[in-house]
Amino acid sequence: MSDLQLPTKDNLEIMIEAIKTKLRMASGAAMQAGSFSLERYEDIKDIYDVVASKDKFSISEVEALVSELGKLRK
Repeated sequence: MSDLQLPTKDNLEIMIEAIKTKLRMASGAAMQAGSFSLERYEDIKDIYDVVASKDKFSISEVEALVSELGKLRK
């Protein structure tokens, strides 16, 4: 397992893929790791940590998380 504390493109991709999988994002194709800058790594890591810490999400939680991800895109 990678050390996700390190802001690398590989780690960014791991986190984005994990978020998409966990949230079962139907529009996952629109959320490509390449759409995010490493400058936003800490913000994406924060979202990843929230997603990784929960087993289930309400519809409003998913919408809020996806909205936040959308704001972080390049």
